[in-house]
Amino acid sequence: VQLQASGGGLVQPGGSLRLSCAASGRTFSSIDMGWFRQAPGNEREFVAGIRRNRGATYNGDLMKRRFTISRDNAKNTVYLQMNNLIPEDTAVYYCAATTGNLITSSMSRIGAYEYWGQGTQVTVSS
Repeated sequence: VQLQASGGGLVQPGGSLRLSCAASGRTFSSIDMGWFRQAPGNEREFVAGIRRNRGATYNGDLMKRRFTISRDNAKNTVYLQMNNLIPEDTAVYYCAATTGNLITSSMSRIGAYEYWGQGTQVTVSS
């Protein structure tokens, strides 16, 4: 599976961005997808995941209130809509994919995903 993330950029606090991740090389409806992020000096952390049946999970209530993960199987693309961004959201955002049929509790594990995109930079600053 090849993944190509896009949509990052510079945005002011309170602004919005929509990240996209286009997948190829595998039937998209048969893979689970996730978004992770990594800020300088920090470990990579889970943001959100969406299963092939469109069941979604988020890393905590703060992300759940501000972020929405979705997928368009016809376009082989997963999205991360991010609203009300704060400076702490500044990071490189990575999309990831797995052919494994993940249970909810596994979706946040980095090791659960076999394939990773190249990352897209999101900077929240005034």
